[in-house]
Amino acid sequence: MASRLLSIQTPLKALTTKYGVTQVPNCWRSTAASCASPRLNVPETKVTTLENGMRIATEDNGSQTATVGLWIDAGSRWETESNNGVAHFVEHMLFKGTPTRSQTALELEIENIGAHLNAYTSREQTVFYAKSLKSDVPKAVEILADILQNSNFGENEIDRERGVILREMQEVETNLQEVVFDYLHATAYQGTPLGQTILGPTENINSLKRKELKEYVDIFYRPSRLVLAGAGGVDHQELVDLAKTLFKNPKNLNMDAEVPHYSKCRFTGSEIKARDDSLPLAHVAIAVESCGWADADNIPLMVANTIIGSWDRSQGGGNNNANRLARFADSLDLCHSFQSFNTCYKDTGLWGAYFVCDKMKIMEFTFHLQEEWMRLCASVTEAEVERAKNVLKTNMLLQLDTSTQVCEDIGRQLLCYNRRIPPHELEARINDVSAKNIHDISMKYLFDRCPAVAAVGPVEQLVDYNRLRAAMRWVVL
Repeated sequence: MASRLLSIQTPLKALTTKYGVTQVPNCWRSTAASCASPRLNVPETKVTTLENGMRIATEDNGSQTATVGLWIDAGSRWETESNNGVAHFVEHMLFKGTPTRSQTALELEIENIGAHLNAYTSREQTVFYAKSLKSDVPKAVEILADILQNSNFGENEIDRERGVILREMQEVETNLQEVVFDYLHATAYQGTPLGQTILGPTENINSLKRKELKEYVDIFYRPSRLVLAGAGGVDHQELVDLAKTLFKNPKNLNMDAEVPHYSKCRFTGSEIKARDDSLPLAHVAIAVESCGWADADNIPLMVANTIIGSWDRSQGGGNNNANRLARFADSLDLCHSFQSFNTCYKDTGLWGAYFVCDKMKIMEFTFHLQEEWMRLCASVTEAEVERAKNVLKTNMLLQLDTSTQVCEDIGRQLLCYNRRIPPHELEARINDVSAKNIHDISMKYLFDRCPAVAAVGPVEQLVDYNRLRAAMRWVVL
């Protein structure tokens, strides 16, 4: 395990203003350890690449429990209109049994060792992971390897699963936040694979056949597209040896199938409205195009995103909120909740805000939101940037509290960055962001840019798109 020295320092940061050089007030200074010094007790992330291209990445913290999982470079982005939904369908089918394990036997085997097996599909990744005791890691990896490489894809199981997925689609349609973000992708990336939903349309779910599911597995579930990640009580060499034994190229995998290369998805400034006056509240998302995961602009955009922040009516706070937009939302009763977001993909992303408000407050909240966006371009202060940096670092570290969260971080970063970025490096890069960086990055991605807009509910008061577009070039001093 790598050892790094941790020393706690609180450097005095000087800010240059038109009045001279002043120090950041104590209330804005972070008490976090300085990243300039080496760290102590930071577990090393070990990465090994096998001959077949599969990568194994682990972080051993000596825990008695562990999480192991397979992160696959596959998702709805690689689908076409005719097979949209196949990635999610395959995810469901891998739990339906193999030649050596029936579905019932698989479920009993997982329960008998007290483990948890789960999976999810996103637009660019598909993930299967298991949480178990440290001693049961080999069994968990063997089960993951079996279902990934040897699933039956029985015709009867496929037909039954259609109903399950259609019911899942009905549940998603009742979650208006999910609906709005699907609409946002559909309009922002119209005519491209990122504009498609993850679950796919109903007609595709009813028409997908075993051959199409198997073809998808042949193309995307080959070892070169897999990352086997482990966190908690995992031994790296043990996981490497298991991968060498269990993840050989299966005989029934068609290695001649051509792997499609993804192409950049075009962003289109546009809007989509689904007006329904029977709903009590309006749900609206507004976003501009941002950058991909590996772009250097991503960190300043994350800080800018944190400056806008989030708020919910249950939080209260009133004029005591540090967040400026939250103060307006609370004191003026502008909305029920809002949250900023920065959704990244390989080569593009969406940066914006989602809010829920009364139908008569849409115009007023939109005005204040865009005012805050334009303020980022010109007049956001060093104090606000310092606060946002502290909040961002805290939130990032809180998301690494469990072995499952660490394992997720390892697998995702190996696919997105081709390496694990250690927390202290991310912290150092966040610390380097200044108010000038926020001004520059906001001028690049926000000022005079065409937004994408998605709205559901009683949205008659949502201003005309041309007015929204014009508001993206105000100058706020």
